[in-house]
Amino acid sequence: MDMNNVYQSKFLKASDLQGREVNAVIDSVTMEEVGQDAETKPCLFFKGKAKGMVMNKTNSNNLVSAFGSETDEWEGKSVTLYTTFVDFQGKSVEAIRVRAARGAAPAKGNKGKPAPAAEPLLDDDIPF
Repeated sequence: MDMNNVYQSKFLKASDLQGREVNAVIDSVTMEEVGQDAETKPCLFFKGKAKGMVMNKTNSNNLVSAFGSETDEWEGKSVTLYTTFVDFQGKSVEAIRVRAARGAAPAKGNKGKPAPAAEPLLDDDIPF
């Protein structure tokens, strides 16, 4: 039995990405109650995907830099999800990070240019 599959959630875990980078298109950003304390946090949901992603400050800042601070303008934007190890409560743990996908258009007024387009990732078999 794979214990990663025992406790199902409507939110992504690092293990859901299976160590791969995954391209996704933002469907919406909503405030959701998460965790045992039912804290309200912004969450990304993706077109064609069942699970959303709870946003932390780092991921929020990455998307604000790429697309601007108004989350309504993020809808339809392409992003890449990937995992990396971070320090959390004195331990190294795997976490999800998000960035604008290569070739994604920057926010209006953002002086940055879109990154060059890359070969599309084959991510249809990622089960989220």
